[in-house]
Order: sequence, then structure tokens, then C-alpha cells
Amino acid sequence: MPPALLILRQVNQSVRNALLRFRPEIHHCSTIRSGEFSSLLAQLLRAKECLRSLEAKFSSGRDVMDENATALTNEMQEYHANLNRLKHLLPDMQLRLLAEKARLQAAQSHVVAASAWAGTSKKTL
Repeated sequence: MPPALLILRQVNQSVRNALLRFRPEIHHCSTIRSGEFSSLLAQLLRAKECLRSLEAKFSSGRDVMDENATALTNEMQEYHANLNRLKHLLPDMQLRLLAEKARLQAAQSHVVAASAWAGTSKKTL
């Protein structure tokens, strides 16, 4: 199997998994860890380099198409479809993460206020 085909298959699998993990009807955004975004970004960068390498091979006139051409074309089409799904999911994800951030800030403010009240109560006793 050519390296480009292997890379695109791995990236597509990672993006598919991320799309499943990020679905709002399955998980709350509080269950998503920052490392998941970093991992997804790393996979997308791998695909970017892979596609650039393929583009360079095509533009240089070297023949990179062989019996794996159909499989490579299918993986590139799936990658494009996955990127479109991700593109539609991310704005909603951003809104949910901002709402979660606001909720956490409110909870933190509540804890600070309760701590201040407890400190004041100890001084008056």
C-alpha cells in the first residue's frame, strides 16, 4: 500500500472518530478534552502534507497512479466529505464550548463568593 493511501486512510479514520465524539446529541462538550482538538489538528496537518506531496508528484509529471489509483481517489473524496462535515460541526461546537466556559466561570464566581462569605463568617464568630 502506498504511503499516501495509508496516511489518508488513517486520517479519515481519525476524523470520522472525532466527528462521532463531537456530536452534541451523544456527548456534552464538557466531556471533550483539549487534547482531542490537538490530535485532530495533527491529523489534518498530516493529510495536508500528504496531499501537497501528491500534488508535487502530479505537477512534476511523475506517474504516481497505479493499481491503487481508485483507492487513493476514494480516500481523497472521503477526506473532502469529512472536512465538510467538520466544517458544519465546528460553529455549533464553538457555541457549546463558549456556553460551557460561561457556566464554569459562573460556578467559579459562586465558589469565590462562598469562600469570601465563609472567611467573613469565621471572623465574626
